[in-house]
Amino acid sequence: MNADRVLVLNGPNLRRLGVREPDVYGAATFDDLVALCRETGRRLDLHVEVRQTDDEAELVRWAHEAADERLPVVLNPAAFTHYSYALRDALAQLTAPLVEVHITNPATREEFRHTSVVAGVATGTIAGFGLMSYVLALQAVADILAAARAAEDGAERGRAD
Repeated sequence: MNADRVLVLNGPNLRRLGVREPDVYGAATFDDLVALCRETGRRLDLHVEVRQTDDEAELVRWAHEAADERLPVVLNPAAFTHYSYALRDALAQLTAPLVEVHITNPATREEFRHTSVVAGVATGTIAGFGLMSYVLALQAVADILAAARAAEDGAERGRAD
């Protein structure tokens, strides 16, 4: 695993944060989200790359990149959450942590938002905490990577004994 680089991937309409339904998604902008993720990454000693696309094929390509490079992913699939089996299949190829995030809590919203095709291949899901969902997700990734490194270090010490 490349423990210091994390992709934060965002699906459709998330670049419209602050403009799109601020009563639902809040007043913070996408630029605010990018700054928050980068600052959280610095604090956690992670290099965070934040990307957004409205194009399902591009999101699938980014998932392939993460799989090929064994990169952890924090993903807000947005509307793709509920129906993109292509994205789900691409994400199933990941060997590093995958944390699904949502700004709102889909379970409290319209019925069609209650099903995530991504959740079944994710390490975990964090939803309903606004932009703080991303902070919690990055903290989870950092903790998972630290635990994996500790386990590898312990295994190496055991072989050296």
